[in-house]
Amino acid sequence: MAPGLVEEKNEEQIETVPKRLPKGVVLGPDGKPCRSCTSVASWFAMAKKSPASTSSTTTTTATADVPTYPPDCPPDVEQLGRSSWTLLHSITASYPVSPSPQLQSETKTFIHTFSKLYPCWYCASDFQAWMKADGNAPRVSSRDEFGSWMCEAHNAVNVKLGKKEFDCGKWEERWRTGWKDGRCD
Repeated sequence: MAPGLVEEKNEEQIETVPKRLPKGVVLGPDGKPCRSCTSVASWFAMAKKSPASTSSTTTTTATADVPTYPPDCPPDVEQLGRSSWTLLHSITASYPVSPSPQLQSETKTFIHTFSKLYPCWYCASDFQAWMKADGNAPRVSSRDEFGSWMCEAHNAVNVKLGKKEFDCGKWEERWRTGWKDGRCD
């Protein structure tokens, strides 16, 4: 079955009729929409609900109202991604300047395990494939190397999502020391 299609059957049909899903809805291995892989906006589009007709809240942005679930609901793909990148970049920021060989090994194991346990199966398999490509294996011999690698990994995802790339020369300022203009002091 093609990605983004679900099968619908009625009692009179033996064949399946593909139904297009809204953009951004990702099916899980079980063929059902994957909550961890789908944005709230895509869930609303799939359910043909407007945010005002549900118990959800909306967050106003410069361009449009973005639907959100209440904070005590499971995260959608966007919230999960933001939280995960925050955790990963924070780990690199506190990583030792000169880690022991054992910590380097454990860090590589952590990154590979994280990529297998990540709740969005599609994102997880994509990250695993990216790490297998030439030059993308985790680099963990120093804080600077690990921070730069994590920034490159994040930028690879940003490119796929059509988002702006971050200047990896500024990763430490963003995640460890704070901006030079003092706004984080």
